Order: sequence, then C-alpha cells, then structure tokens
Amino acid sequence: MARQQERARRTRAAIIRSAAVEFGKSGYAAASLNRILEGSRATKGAMYFHFDSKEDLARAVLETAVERYRASAERWLGRTDLGPLDVMHGMIDEMALRLEHDIIVQAEYRLIIEPDFYRDVQTGGGRILGRATRALTVRAIDQGQLRPDADADRFTRTLTAALAGQRYMVDAHATGTGIDLRARFEEALEVIVESMSTPEWAEKFRNDGWRTHARLEELSLGL
Repeated sequence: MARQQERARRTRAAIIRSAAVEFGKSGYAAASLNRILEGSRATKGAMYFHFDSKEDLARAVLETAVERYRASAERWLGRTDLGPLDVMHGMIDEMALRLEHDIIVQAEYRLIIEPDFYRDVQTGGGRILGRATRALTVRAIDQGQLRPDADADRFTRTLTAALAGQRYMVDAHATGTGIDLRARFEEALEVIVESMSTPEWAEKFRNDGWRTHARLEELSLGL
C-alpha cells in the first residue's frame, strides 16, 4: 500500500511539473494536454485519476506555487540573525531566483495574467509576499531602520508595484539582452528603502551593503 501511494504521489507530481512547463510556455488556453502527458510520461487514465480537467490541473499548479511562496516567506520571517530590511532583501532575492529558475513559480506568473485566473491574484503568491513585506516593514520601523513616520502600507504597495513592474519589463525585453531580474528587484528595493530609511541605517548600508543573498542551490525546485 505504501509503495502504491508513493507511486501515485510521484505520478501526480510529474504531471503537475509537466503542466507547469506547458502552461509557462503556452499559456492556459493554448496548453496541450497531450504535451503535458508526453512530458510527464503518465497515461491519460493516470492524469484523469488525479485531475478532472485542464482547469483542475492549472489550479494544482497554482496551489503548488502558493505553497512555495508561503514556505519561503515563513522561512525568511523566521530569521533572527538579520535585521528586517536584510531579511526583506533576502526574501525578494529568492523570489527573483524562483522566477528565473522555478518552473512552478514561472507558470503561476503566466497563469494569473490569463482571464480564467484573474481572481487568483487575490490569493496567490504576490499576496503572500505582500503580507510578509508589510510585516518586515513594521519591524524595520520599530527597530529604527525606517523612519518613525514611514507608512508600512504605502511602503508595501509601492514596493510590490515596483517589483511587478520590473518583472513585466524583464519579461517583455529580456530576449537576448541579458537583463538580470535579481539586479532589477534589488534596485527597486534600494530606491524605496533609501527614501524612507533613517540616516543611521543609510550610513551603515553605504558601508556594508546587503548582508545576505538567496542561493540557488539552497532552493527546493522540485515537487
């Protein structure tokens, strides 16, 4: 029984991974179930055992992406060895890495801009990242890294919009240009942080820079 359950889990994971590749390349409407099956090496019967439809499969991809966003946010929020702005930088740097290398997160980004999944933006990875950013902003104000009059909601809205804008711009112009998404995310964060930081933090940052970066080899990119 345990062996059968493990086989079923692996089959389901392979189908989700193949679907993420297909949705990421083709979008939802043009995605082919046959190509998903070919990529997963699963049978049609196995696919319909786990998923009722293409929409059901797409939602499984979205749910898997949300789990990754949540795990990442929780891991970074739990860091006690860094100040809140360095934690924020590490978390955002990881999101950039995932957008570059994690096919599940890449597929989520592609799916949520499709008409069929607009509503999922409200419960997707961006919302999780926004909540974590706000929590870290409040910590940064409390710990004297951001000015006492800094508005946590304004900071979060502006940074979230800036990151989304950078992601869209890189996606639109990256072919053959070598644009670095991580550098663009870091730039957006620095511009916004520097506009609201305390002089003491700004001086320390000029001398030391960011204390941490995400590492690709530390990320779990499989299912």
